[in-house]
Order: sequence, then structure tokens, then C-alpha cells
Amino acid sequence: MRASYTKAMKKAGIAGLTFHDLRHEATSRFCEKGIPVMTVQAITGHKSTQMMKRYTHISGKVLVDAVRGSRGDG
Repeated sequence: MRASYTKAMKKAGIAGLTFHDLRHEATSRFCEKGIPVMTVQAITGHKSTQMMKRYTHISGKVLVDAVRGSRGDG
């Protein structure tokens, strides 16, 4: 899988983006979409909720929308 990923990144002209970076991004976007934490943890394979939270970065817009009471889905 790593070879295919490396080949795809080269073909796309993307440098410095690791496969692990994609895991972080997916974790954050799943949480933003409101997928339950335990489900996100099962999808991403994090061994603990604490570790999953460490790698979850919610966008500023989502945080502002949450405070304002809007999901910002559309």
C-alpha cells in the first residue's frame, strides 16, 4: 500500500504529505461531521479515545458554527 501511495503522490506532484497525515485529516473531518467518537475511533484504528483526540483538529469555522448553534452544513 505504501508503494501505491508514494506513486500516487509523485504523480499528483504532492511532496511532504504522509499517509499518516491523511489519517489525521480523516479523523478531524469525521468528528466535524458529527460521527460518534467511538465510531470514529473504530474507523481510524486509534487504540484509545485519548490518542484519537490528540490527533483531531476541528476547523475554526466548525467551532464558530457550533457556538452560534449552526452545523454549517450548507
